[in-house]
Amino acid sequence: MIATSSTAKLQRKGEGLVESPLSKDRTLDELKWEVVARANALGFDSCRIATAAPPPHGPEFTAWLGEGAAGEMEWLGRGEEKRRDPQKVLTGARSVIVVALNYWQGDAPTASSDTSSAMGRIARYAWGDDYHEVMLGKLEQLDKFLQTRGGIQKCYVDTGPILERDFAAEAGIGWHGKSTMLIDPRLGTWFFLGEILTTLVLPPDAPQTPRCGSCNRCITACPTGAITEPHRLDARRCISYLTIELKGSIPLELRSLIGDRIYGCDDCLDACPWNRFASISREAAFAAKPASQMPLREYLALDDQQFRALFRGSPIKRIKRRGFLRNVCVALGNVGNRADLPALHRAASDVEPLIAEHATWAIDRILERFPTFPPVPHDLAAES
Repeated sequence: MIATSSTAKLQRKGEGLVESPLSKDRTLDELKWEVVARANALGFDSCRIATAAPPPHGPEFTAWLGEGAAGEMEWLGRGEEKRRDPQKVLTGARSVIVVALNYWQGDAPTASSDTSSAMGRIARYAWGDDYHEVMLGKLEQLDKFLQTRGGIQKCYVDTGPILERDFAAEAGIGWHGKSTMLIDPRLGTWFFLGEILTTLVLPPDAPQTPRCGSCNRCITACPTGAITEPHRLDARRCISYLTIELKGSIPLELRSLIGDRIYGCDDCLDACPWNRFASISREAAFAAKPASQMPLREYLALDDQQFRALFRGSPIKRIKRRGFLRNVCVALGNVGNRADLPALHRAASDVEPLIAEHATWAIDRILERFPTFPPVPHDLAAES
């Protein structure tokens, strides 16, 4: 055996020299350590490795699609085969690098001092900059490093045809909570996921042991009953789906359950007891912006150009003005008052039919709660 450096040893085989298994393992460990170190330096809160094998819940995913529980998210079905086999995403993929980025910003932003103006709730992940753009830039820097080591990669942030939570769980980023969200004892539920599929072989990490026990708080916290049983979500009832993914009219029977939520919902996350250990994110890009703290009626005054300017760089921009103001109208119908009627009447004449329809519904709801005159008692009405 010939030692050529402190970290690499060569072993004779016939006429040539080959790297010994010990040296190969050490080299792989060193590469993995460098990947993790670089991920940490980029600001990621966790970086772990899974093998690029078919995800364990692929059959359940197919069954879930077959039941129609994905609603109008047809893109999930179009990528079904790829989601069940990473080789169809990147030929020769050997490893999946999974990163987590904490977005917890503490308590909700301070509401307006004007108590007469109804306020809406936006899911925490959308308070600041668009996480897709924030994280993808960091992943691309990791990709460049991996290229120097001979790897071919594909990077994804919540948009790729892979079952990211399965790979994250396999890598030990967290375990599958009963809400279908991942949970980590250190980060709670407040983190984004990103993935790099690579042709490089990296030693995989071990999964975490699930620690939900008998807790069902996330299930009982869901306002619409969208978590139909542990680890099973009917997206068609989920407020995040209704306010973000659904492009058309929100079903009448679910509108009152949405309450004051105008983009997403955090209720199942808020309910998780593991979040008591969550700490404030180091990523300044996720800090709440003024656009997430406006009175509901003020949003209704936005035209297309103003909407795009207000939510530039925000994930909210993806649902466009029509979707966002639809949500605002529903929230006003649930929590607004007569002071909101002028803005809603203007919205009821909007050129966008989706906005006009939901504004009309909101007007009717407010008038039911705040009639011009007190209702006449039934016995007096009968006498007249």
